[in-house]
Amino acid sequence: MIDMQTVTVSSKYQVVIPLEVRQRMKIEPGSKLMVTAFNGSLRMVPVVPARALRGMVRGLNPDIQREPDRPL
Repeated sequence: MIDMQTVTVSSKYQVVIPLEVRQRMKIEPGSKLMVTAFNGSLRMVPVVPARALRGMVRGLNPDIQREPDRPL
């Protein structure tokens, strides 16, 4: 679901993330965001600490079929 809201850039180049977006994305004071320019748009992505990734592949089938090596 894309929910678009307008924000204004201050004279110090700061923006306020709307409350609804902060709540939905669980952004709190001190949260880190990665900001990138992508295809003419600006993206802000929460930085997830490595500790939060622990166990994310639990239950994944480790029997992955490997492609044969390509000739050199």
